[in-house]
Amino acid sequence: MESPRLDTPRPLIHVAVVEDDPVFRSALAQAFGEVHDIQLSAVAGTRAEGLALLQGPPTDVLLVDLGLPDGSGIDVIRAATRLWPSCSVMVSTNFGDETHVMRSIESGAAGYLLKDSSLTKIVDEIRSLASGGSPISPIIARQVLARFRLTGGAGAETPPTEAPPSLSTREREVLDLITKGFTVLEIAKLMQLSHFTVRSFVRRIYSKLKVTSKAEAIYEARSQGLLAP
Repeated sequence: MESPRLDTPRPLIHVAVVEDDPVFRSALAQAFGEVHDIQLSAVAGTRAEGLALLQGPPTDVLLVDLGLPDGSGIDVIRAATRLWPSCSVMVSTNFGDETHVMRSIESGAAGYLLKDSSLTKIVDEIRSLASGGSPISPIIARQVLARFRLTGGAGAETPPTEAPPSLSTREREVLDLITKGFTVLEIAKLMQLSHFTVRSFVRRIYSKLKVTSKAEAIYEARSQGLLAP
């Protein structure tokens, strides 16, 4: 008897793309069309079109280029964080400098990929993002780590310590399961919720803890006494 296909139970991921390069847009559309779990739901080619797109129903993932012909994609990221709080935003750009990276993350981006990434990798990272991950190109990750090392000495800005963030009961349950190694889909099953709802909890937890990855969330939660040591 033939064993079941591993990709059969994957939930469909709806993706919106804000990208001015028609060749890259076409390549993305073709890559999404070759898999069964990702659907291209909306496309915009400018900052204005991207902001207008956010007036419609939210998607699961928003892929944003930063260098748009009529402005910065960071404006779209900020608006998406406000208007589509359950949507995970990932940057896809040629800009790899620290300023663009940090501004994007501070504006709400949960992932940052350079356009030299292969289409196969972008597809895989979209899946990772939709499952609660924070995919970042290796060279960008090194920049972020280097920045934290540089700001970790005397005189560096330190996180506020006056009071730990307030997590709801559900958020604490999700955080506890994250620390035990469960994936978003597994948590959804255990808590009898949709994976979209769980992903929303994860995003809120990350936002409250001011982190962008599972490892950082666990570290911060333990540091602030939200989890047992």
